[in-house]
Amino acid sequence: MPLIRRIPKRGFNNTRHTIRYIPVNLEVLNHFEEGARVDEVALRAVGFANGRADGIKILGDGELKKKLTISAHAFSASARAKIEKLGGTCEVIGTSKPAAKA
Repeated sequence: MPLIRRIPKRGFNNTRHTIRYIPVNLEVLNHFEEGARVDEVALRAVGFANGRADGIKILGDGELKKKLTISAHAFSASARAKIEKLGGTCEVIGTSKPAAKA
């Protein structure tokens, strides 16, 4: 058997260093009342953000019909544009993942 097949295959794996977001589309945010503050706790309470991840990312799929204050870990460019077009605000919060040790 050739040497390259006998030695163990180990090395760099990027999955430890990635940040996984729960995607939430703009269309589902119409569930909240006009002028409401939408954050991770509110999204999890309603059931729009289930599962384990490092944060929530708001995606621009669908149309938003209400002015909201949205607090999330990340926003897509189209989602930010649609929210601010209606007069809402986008607040970026830090990730809940602990910082790497130096």
